[in-house]
This record gives sequence, C-alpha cells and structure tokens, in this order.
Amino acid sequence: MHPMMAPLITPEDYRARFAHGLSFGEFVAGARNTPELWRNMAARARLPAEVADRATRIPGQWHLLVLLEDWCGDAVNTVPWLAALADAVPSIDLRVLGRDANPALMNAHLSPTGGRAIPVVIVLDESFEEVGWWGSRPRALQAWVDSAEGQAMSKDARYREIRRWYARDGGRTTIDEVLAVAEEAAAGARA
Repeated sequence: MHPMMAPLITPEDYRARFAHGLSFGEFVAGARNTPELWRNMAARARLPAEVADRATRIPGQWHLLVLLEDWCGDAVNTVPWLAALADAVPSIDLRVLGRDANPALMNAHLSPTGGRAIPVVIVLDESFEEVGWWGSRPRALQAWVDSAEGQAMSKDARYREIRRWYARDGGRTTIDEVLAVAEEAAAGARA
C-alpha cells in the first residue's frame, strides 16, 4: 500500500484507460507466457464469504486498474484472487493494462527503490480519482525477501520460498491490503 503522490493522471485519463483495459478473462485468454499457469491459478482462486462480506460493506463503487505483464510470477500469484474479488462483489470491478504499453502510468507508480515492479493495483473511486495503490508484493512477503534470511538464499531458492508463501497465503494478504486502501479512502470521505 502506497500513499498518494501528487496526481499525475487525471480522472478522465483513468476512466479512458479503464474503459480500454482488458477484463481479467480477456487477459488470461490472451496470455502468451505461461498461459496454462494463468488458467490454473484463475480456476483455483476462490473468495471466502467473509472477505466478500467485508468488501460489500465498503461504501461506493471501486475500480481496480492493474498494471502487469503475463510473465510476472508475483502477478500470477495475486491478480487471480483480486479478479475473484471483483467477480464476487458488484461494487468492485477490475481491468488489466500492460505495464510496458503504459510507461507514464507505470512511472507514476514505481516501487520504493524506483523500480518498475509489477503488479501494481491502482485503486480508483467511483469518480475515477486515484485513492491509493498497491504493489508489487504483500508487505510481509516483501519484508522477508528484503531480510537477511531472504537475501542469503540463492535466487532460485528464494523464488521457491516465494512460491510456497503465495501457495500458503492463497491471495488473502493481497486482498486484505487492497481492500484496506478502499476502506481507508471511504473512511476519509465520511470524516
């Protein structure tokens, strides 16, 4: 979850980009890198009822604009669960844009180290105002990757542990952190 910066993208631009974005199903159908993995993860992603209940209690309409590329391991382990959230909750919708085809949008949402890390989930309110964004990994997982333990591993061993973490988590932390962005914005609007 990242604090808002000075808005570089207007609500009108976000609305247009969202309208031209792919649905998650369209994105998966067009995946060229690891298409079977995308299909399998999409089929496995299930939203617990209590999470759907939590999401439906957030007032307003929410748009999740996701920047990714189909080769991204973090995206394949997080975005299917966000798509399941959007499918289950009428007040949330999701569209996908390619990172590389949207450099200005990506550059407005760089990682804390200045990288073009994906996925990036831009949370937009019903007026297509950006209220915050999430990316590119759940905080606990990123903290482990950055820790001495994570950094001491070879790249292959570290990625095996990352995949295990995602398998155990089942998308819950990602959904929790993205919903927290909308909840915080909704609470601020009521204050």
